[in-house]
Amino acid sequence: MFIGQHSHNIDEKGRLQMPARFRAAFADGAVVTRGLDGCLFVYTTAEWMKLVDRLSDLPLSQGDARKFSRLMLAGAVDVELDKQGRINVPAYLREFSKLSSSVIVAGLYNRLEVWNSEAWKKQQEEVEANSNDIAEKLMDFGV
Repeated sequence: MFIGQHSHNIDEKGRLQMPARFRAAFADGAVVTRGLDGCLFVYTTAEWMKLVDRLSDLPLSQGDARKFSRLMLAGAVDVELDKQGRINVPAYLREFSKLSSSVIVAGLYNRLEVWNSEAWKKQQEEVEANSNDIAEKLMDFGV
């Protein structure tokens, strides 16, 4: 399980140092893809395969299903940690999420999210300002 937020840097070659506490989970590789809200999602290979199975069950005839599958699958890339615990984030994914040298890696149960530090700060401020409304809406889901 991934939890917590970690400040990291991406170097000029696009390499991102993964938080040390998460590295063992990615020993068999990882998949990086476009996420929602302007971030990147990073999945273990096992979690990625679960998501792919669910996406393959979506109805091909539904436009939103096709669009979401494209978002998640067409931009995905397999990556491996190097000996220093870094992954290479391709330029098109760094551009999509507007990543600069300073990023936040946030653990969200079965995935990591990689955020531009300023975008993360703005996102967190918005969530904190609306936390009561969000909590009330999630009560419908049993949270």
